[in-house]
Amino acid sequence: MATLRQQFATNVLTVTKFRELMRRMRVNRPNDDLELIRKAYEFSQKHHAGQSRASGEPYLVHPLEVALVLAEMKMDPVAIAAGLLHDSVEDTSVTVVDIRKEFGEQVAHIVEGVTKISAIDFATREEQQAENLRKMMLAMVDDIRVVLIKLADRLHNMRTLEHLPPERQQKIARETLDIYASIAHRLGMGKIRGELEDLGFRYVDPIGYQQVHDAVEVRRKPGEAFLAKVEAVFRDKLKEAGITATVESRIKRLYSIHKKLQRQHIAVEQVYDLYAMRVITKSIQDCYAVLGIIHNLWRPVPGRIKDFIAMPRPNFYQSLHTSVISEEGMPFEVQIRTEEMHKMAEEGIAAHWKYKDGPVSAQDEQRLAWLRQVVEWQRDVSDPSEFLSTLKIDLYPEEVYTFTPKGKVVVLPRDSSPIDFAYSVHTEVGHSCVGAKVNGRMVPLRFKLHSGDIVEILTQAGHKPSRDWLAIAKSSRARNKIKHWLNVHQRERAIEIGR
Repeated sequence: MATLRQQFATNVLTVTKFRELMRRMRVNRPNDDLELIRKAYEFSQKHHAGQSRASGEPYLVHPLEVALVLAEMKMDPVAIAAGLLHDSVEDTSVTVVDIRKEFGEQVAHIVEGVTKISAIDFATREEQQAENLRKMMLAMVDDIRVVLIKLADRLHNMRTLEHLPPERQQKIARETLDIYASIAHRLGMGKIRGELEDLGFRYVDPIGYQQVHDAVEVRRKPGEAFLAKVEAVFRDKLKEAGITATVESRIKRLYSIHKKLQRQHIAVEQVYDLYAMRVITKSIQDCYAVLGIIHNLWRPVPGRIKDFIAMPRPNFYQSLHTSVISEEGMPFEVQIRTEEMHKMAEEGIAAHWKYKDGPVSAQDEQRLAWLRQVVEWQRDVSDPSEFLSTLKIDLYPEEVYTFTPKGKVVVLPRDSSPIDFAYSVHTEVGHSCVGAKVNGRMVPLRFKLHSGDIVEILTQAGHKPSRDWLAIAKSSRARNKIKHWLNVHQRERAIEIGR
């Protein structure tokens, strides 16, 4: 039984966090009625009374921390209330029916979605895992607030993972890297994705984490001094040009460095973007002007200039990237974006997810269309290992930017072929594809496309897909369309033979 002193300390801690939550909500959404949040807090307080977390803290701290993450995303009171209640069905005697009665259909619907995802065990055998991921995708499509609460829930659990036994740490961290960080990335939520990845990396590969951490720490002080000097030179040039911009610098995140070292088989000192400067401008015009100033100040590294403003990534990330080399021979990366682009890069779908403030933006609609598309494609996939591999491609695409002869951009996974390109244009174009021209030259169908390629697909009426194409196609769309066609025609043939 908790002593009076412990109860008092618990109350002080939770009330302080609740006050901070309400303060944040009043700042972010001054016109919203916050009574629903107060009611949800009191309900959660009552039903989680006497429960503790593995850290020894009162359980109520967790839903409050989840609600604080959601408030930082500027979510609406319905999402915050659902965040406060998200564990009540799983961990107390409360039912979804109780929540519906107290808080209405919307809150109950979201809490039920989060409860279903929480019940999913991703470490089960492959068939079950594939089915569980399908369930999760469907819950996300239904109401994106479900996945935003789940990401906030996972983030706080990762921040407090040290209190769990090692095998639980491993399991949760692996799942975080494989699934939750990937989903945050696909929804454009760079800030949450970054923290999830670094926290996951620390537990999944403690030795690798320590090595990268130590290598970065040795370079931190000289790196920060170098960036401060570069920033000062650059600010003077901005002033001369009459451009208003926010300039900040940082050292690349540990997990990003680790991935790059693994992928390119290089040492830390060979990472071009270990040190990075970010410039946030007032307009797109200023972004390109800033790029010009940077290239006049420092020598650009060939092949390292990327224009994601003209060609956004599939998760709608936009920025100009360039790597340059200072007078002392030190390479560093510069990212240039507008304030709106910065908000989108950090918060992704949450940046524009508004329920009361007008319609959903076109970009968010497209993000949700991606989710719906994944669900649609996966309905055609019966093999669980195929489902998991295509989902990973969909969640974490390394992309290639190609063009139709009319200049329309077609974004495909890395190492895609003309077959992938054909199916991304239209299913029938894919089925009837007989050849391709890349940059005006005939190429075989197994040709690997590169960014900047102009692709023209040659078709022939009545031509049919071949099973061999499955060895060439990289995109889940092409693979699933080919498989679907083959399965349908195999069945038809079997029926014919049966007659």
